[in-house]
Amino acid sequence: MVKHIVCFKLKDNSPTAKEEAKRRLLSMQGNVPVIKEIEVGTDFLGSERSYDVILLVTLANRQALEAYQNDPYHCAYVKPYMHEKRSASVSVDYEF
Repeated sequence: MVKHIVCFKLKDNSPTAKEEAKRRLLSMQGNVPVIKEIEVGTDFLGSERSYDVILLVTLANRQALEAYQNDPYHCAYVKPYMHEKRSASVSVDYEF
């Protein structure tokens, strides 16, 4: 199994912007077939070092991660939106 984790700092970190990012990310459930589990959270602390939104995706293996990265829904609807709305992001992918 592979866990794909991405933390996003948003240009606009208002509650409305965070919720829209969360909605957009969660929309991948059912639209990106290789996703086994998805979780999205929004930061409530708001410290200087905090990121605003976190995405956690569980996939079967590395091949599924590659399929996820190239999935048409992910590439057309989610990735461009998050690229436009983020000021920074960090990610980690690991096997477990």
